[in-house]
Amino acid sequence: MTEQATDHLSIKDTEWMSRALQLAERGRYTTSPNPRVGCVIVKNDNVIGEGWHQQAGGPHAEVHALRDAGDNAKGATAYVTLEPCSHHGRTPPCAEGLIKAGVARVVGAVRDPNPEVAGRGFQMLRDAGIKVTEACLAEQAYALNAGFMKRMTSGLPLVRLKLAMSLDGRTAMQSGESQWITGPEARRDVQRLRAQSCAVITGADSVIIDNPSMTVRADEAELNIPTELQRQPLRVIIDGSERVTSTAKIFAQPGDILIAGHTSRQQKLERSSALGKTDYWSGAKNEKTDLTALLKYLAAQQCNEVLLESGAQLAGAFIDAGLVDELVVYCAPTLLGSEARPLLSLPMSDMKQQIRWHWQDVRMVGNDVRLTLHPTLRSVKNTEQEGL
Repeated sequence: MTEQATDHLSIKDTEWMSRALQLAERGRYTTSPNPRVGCVIVKNDNVIGEGWHQQAGGPHAEVHALRDAGDNAKGATAYVTLEPCSHHGRTPPCAEGLIKAGVARVVGAVRDPNPEVAGRGFQMLRDAGIKVTEACLAEQAYALNAGFMKRMTSGLPLVRLKLAMSLDGRTAMQSGESQWITGPEARRDVQRLRAQSCAVITGADSVIIDNPSMTVRADEAELNIPTELQRQPLRVIIDGSERVTSTAKIFAQPGDILIAGHTSRQQKLERSSALGKTDYWSGAKNEKTDLTALLKYLAAQQCNEVLLESGAQLAGAFIDAGLVDELVVYCAPTLLGSEARPLLSLPMSDMKQQIRWHWQDVRMVGNDVRLTLHPTLRSVKNTEQEGL
């Protein structure tokens, strides 16, 4: 749907929207499966109310801001990073709340692609005589909720692949030993990636060799999130050969677990229900786990962002299938040698098969370098294979 604007955007509009985006950012680790939204209410060039969405089921950003503004909201301008909802869910429609408060103008960053909204919120405001301006800092607002946007428009979550490597592109010694290549600051940064994810995917090899917990440790990540807002992402283990056992450390940690494979699992794993649910999923393609079908299933479970933390083979399979939206690589200033394990298992025989990426960000994290990249257009071959 084409963005519309009914009046001109000023420099002040972008400044106030920037503030709203800062507020929305505060919900990065807590709003799942809802989008991150911020709202600022301005009158006579002064902020009279502001708020952000903190968690699903709780008041939306507009509600917090309107409560903050009180009766002063009448005749004011509201800046919202996502189109106000127009439907009754777990909370009343925010568009209705803005109308009742008597705001004179609403400036929105992006439309909500949720089919239950999709322009209806802005139209409800216009029908009530409120001036509506759209597309204010739209690119930044979209990026803040890229996973939610993708799930709503494609039925797939955003997939972020995390890798750690040495200067010579190695991830572990030949024996599988890999602790630690990167420093504590990089590992803390990974904790933050987990915290903003709805699910974390790993493979049987990683569980068996590394024996990870795959949990979010809020103190280690320095997230400063109230205990009542802290959550653990769903941990997904792809184990097509039923090699993982309940003695693995991951099963002793709190949070829900999903075990995925290409056939129905014959032996269920014993785990205390007090720690969380343990579910099973199966889907096959070419006698292997159907990765696209698994992602569609996760999206149906309202997963917006998925973090892939795995070994070279599973990471290579996701890339080869064209399913990775963002690549985050931590490069440590060390050499592991030619006998160490490579970054990816991605067999190629000629230059035509190379997979190009766009640089998005390069920065130091402690003594390591964090590289963030997005893929170029998928090859026709992979697109046809996966039906994307």
